[in-house]
Amino acid sequence: MNEPVNSDQNSPADGQSGNDVMAGERSSKERPGRKMLLDLGPLAVLFAVNYMTRDFMLAVKVLVGTTIVTLAAGWVIERRVSMMALVGCIAVAFFGGLSVYFDNDLFIKIKPTVLTCLLAAVIAGGRLIGRNPLGAIMGSQIRMSDAGWRAISWVWVAMFLTTALANEIAWRTMSTDDWVTFKVFGITGISLLFTVISVPIMTRHQIEE
Repeated sequence: MNEPVNSDQNSPADGQSGNDVMAGERSSKERPGRKMLLDLGPLAVLFAVNYMTRDFMLAVKVLVGTTIVTLAAGWVIERRVSMMALVGCIAVAFFGGLSVYFDNDLFIKIKPTVLTCLLAAVIAGGRLIGRNPLGAIMGSQIRMSDAGWRAISWVWVAMFLTTALANEIAWRTMSTDDWVTFKVFGITGISLLFTVISVPIMTRHQIEE
């Protein structure tokens, strides 16, 4: 019989007490609109600035700044930052910085491919050696049985690989303006699709408090 797996055990080094974590969880659950704003705000700004100015490098600079600000705002408001948000912010700052420094849009365009392939490799590799890296990434957001984590891990691997493939096709075949549209709406659509697939699995295997 599968033992319940609590992802709390994978995040002891986050510097938060149990009460702080629980408060953060309640805050996120009670204000999903605010979390969505923090998650999607930088993408909306990228689209708007690129559309209004037709200056992609300016839009990249604004994207980097907005991403850092929203990460800081999330910490101030929630007193916690998810591992996924932190990794995403670092990737945007790194690849966006390279694009600005070298005046080359290739770096920011390949960022989704590199990041999603890396995440897929980490999750798949972890599962193959009996680890639960997705539980560590998600922190204390959800408790599931081991069967649930195993199933959802492979769904996420498929999501990340689908995103990587779609992005490779997009940046190689589309204009920069069209790629921005794909980045904002296409990748978000892929994420929403796999979220819909994930919800029944998480619901079925979730362990109630």
